[in-house]
Parts: sequence; structure tokens; C-alpha cells
Amino acid sequence: MEMFKLIPACKDYLWGGNRLAAEYGIKYDGDILAEAWLLSCHKDGCSVIEGGEYNGKTLPELIELIGSDFLGANCKGLQDFPILIKFIDAKKPLSIQVHPDDEYALEHENQLGKTEMWYVLDAKEGAFLYQGFSHEIGREEFKERIENNTLEEVLNKVYVKKGDVLFIPPRTLHAIGEGILIAEIQQNSNVTYRIYDYGRVGADGKPRQLHIKESLDVTELTRPEAFSSGAEHLVSCNFFDVDYVDVSDGNTYESVADERSFVSIIAIEGNSVITCRGKSIELKKGESLFVPAASGDFEISGNAQFLITRIPDKIK
Repeated sequence: MEMFKLIPACKDYLWGGNRLAAEYGIKYDGDILAEAWLLSCHKDGCSVIEGGEYNGKTLPELIELIGSDFLGANCKGLQDFPILIKFIDAKKPLSIQVHPDDEYALEHENQLGKTEMWYVLDAKEGAFLYQGFSHEIGREEFKERIENNTLEEVLNKVYVKKGDVLFIPPRTLHAIGEGILIAEIQQNSNVTYRIYDYGRVGADGKPRQLHIKESLDVTELTRPEAFSSGAEHLVSCNFFDVDYVDVSDGNTYESVADERSFVSIIAIEGNSVITCRGKSIELKKGESLFVPAASGDFEISGNAQFLITRIPDKIK
């Protein structure tokens, strides 16, 4: 089966900006483009195939039509497509939130929890995010600080710059700060428990829903362990393996899509050409390419940078 481009699902959450359209070429007619779901089979927004004989079909429709073999052996037996990849433009800070683990999410939400990683595409000077707590606190203090709006006083503030990588296990309190663009690779879940939202209101003029009970149930009340990313191999976990690839200065990247996993290629800078089985596809900044499992050798050339994701052998 041939590789194919994907058109993202777009989200207009109130904290978003317009950089994904202006700088990354994501096609969208609205004023706010907060998220672009570049690789998604989630019911809340599916990627759509661009070009070829399956043009216009969603990725889930394609799986239903031709079967799941092109996802690879590491995806066999899974109830759902394993991952979701998105760009996030935080013109304003996101809510302080937490994601449950699989056990809690399956029991209470009938879907999986969320392990995720962030690659910082860009960040304004002085931009920061929250990840866990600055020190361990008790459950009662956590509850009291939510109630009296002093939670930020005990959060672990992380200043970020372009190229930084963070790993966010489930049960870790977190929030993306103002002026940060992020590529997020995550489990295929949309379960988010909102803890604090700066008093904002939604489109209906009412405060956005908070999930205090659930957050008290699942949040790990400690400082997170330090995470160290490699320069090229960024993250390995039970759900995804992610690499950073740079083909500038005349370099090429050669790899293989074997029978174990499909390969997701997300262009984060520049222009390139991906060649596999004698067919070549141009890929520009902001575009997403899906290479089916067992496609064999492929090559990337041009002047560009990418995030390349596979499903690992050890996925649960």
C-alpha cells in the first residue's frame, strides 16, 4: 500500500492563536486555530486522506475498508488506534489539568488514559509551563489550594525554548503556558480533567467545567522525576517511539517501515521529498505523512526537520 498525506482535524479552543495557519500552512477558515490533529482516529476529530484513490476518506474509514494490517503487527489486538499527534498553539495559557492512567480512564470514561510527550516548536522569551509540583504536598492541601486559587504557588514552573522535550506521564498535573507552540505525541485519548482555568468562560458565557473530584482521585502530588531526551531519539515508552530527524545541509535520512509498525512523519520545518517504492511525495512544514507498515525502505531528502513516530514492540 502506498504512503499518503493526511489533512488534520482542527480545533478552535478559546486559548488558541493563528500561527498554525499562518506559519505551518494548516488550512482553516476560523479566527482561532488552537490545535491541529495531524494523525488521529479519535471520534472527536479524525485525520482525512489527501490525494490518491482514498482521497477524502477518514483514517478510520480506511481501516474499516481495507483492514488493519497496514498498521503493523504491534497494533494487532488493540481495541483502538494507539496514538494521536497534534500541534498546539497556546496564545493564552491552557487550563491546569491532569490526565488519568488507563485503569482509571477505562473504569470511569470508557476510554484509555493519556501518556504524552511535548516537543517545543517555538516559545516566546520567558515562556514557561507547569509540570507537577515544586515539592510533595498532601491531598488536603491540594484541595484547599484549588478552592482558594493558590494552586500556582506550589507548581513546578519549567521555562522552555525551541527544541525542548518533555515527557508527561498520566497523573502528572500540567499546563502549557502562553506563547508556546508544541507538537504533542500522545495515547489516543481525549480525557482531560480540568483543575483550574483562570476564571475563563466558554462560548456560552459560562465558566468552563472543572473536574475537581476526578483530579483529586488521580493527581500525583509530587515533583516529577527529571527527564532527559536524546538529541535524535527523543522518547521511548510503552506507547510510542519518537525520533527527531534533520536532513538539512545536503543530508538524507534512510529508514524502513517494517512489518511491526506504520511510520508517522510530521514536518516541523522546511520542505522535503519522501521516496518509497519508487514513488515520491513532497512534504512541507506542517504536513503529515503516513507510511504503512511493511512498505519497506524509504528516504527523506531536502532541507527540513521532522518528528518520526513508530509503535513499539512493547505496547500494552
